[in-house]
Amino acid sequence: MILSTIFLLGYMGCGKSILGKALASQKNISFIDLDKKIEEHENKSLQNIFESKGELYFRQVERKILLKLINSSVPKIVSLGGGTPCYFSNMTDIINSNHQSIYFNASIDNLVNRLHNQNENRPLINHLKNKIDLREFVSKHLFERSLFYEKAKIKINVDGKSIPEIIGEILLSLD
Repeated sequence: MILSTIFLLGYMGCGKSILGKALASQKNISFIDLDKKIEEHENKSLQNIFESKGELYFRQVERKILLKLINSSVPKIVSLGGGTPCYFSNMTDIINSNHQSIYFNASIDNLVNRLHNQNENRPLINHLKNKIDLREFVSKHLFERSLFYEKAKIKINVDGKSIPEIIGEILLSLD
């Protein structure tokens, strides 16, 4: 198979970054976290971008950087932000490219458990202080976003699986 870029998508907390790094290492290509690229581009944290310029500005910068990554012919693994596929024509542009897209599907319970202790670093959920509110937010958000996530070429359920198991499943799906 010709190496292409692989875009990883799914809800925050599904494991895109950790799995992306492991997959990049396995395939010996570079890993890019889109959120980190945005922070570097803006020289600000995501939290600071959201607070000072708002979500629309963030989404516009995100789109600009995403298009550069889509249009680049250099093979790489790109971890998208949880909302990236849901704005503008981002998901359509990814699907219509010659690149791969993988959706990491995780249950709401799994996501809530992972996100509960990480919410300080996540602008969309840092105001939620208990698991009940977080579960309600994640459920609603995931319902809205799953329509976009489901368009990915490859879908992998990550619940109850180890990183090596998931990487193995990805590699089998790519060949």
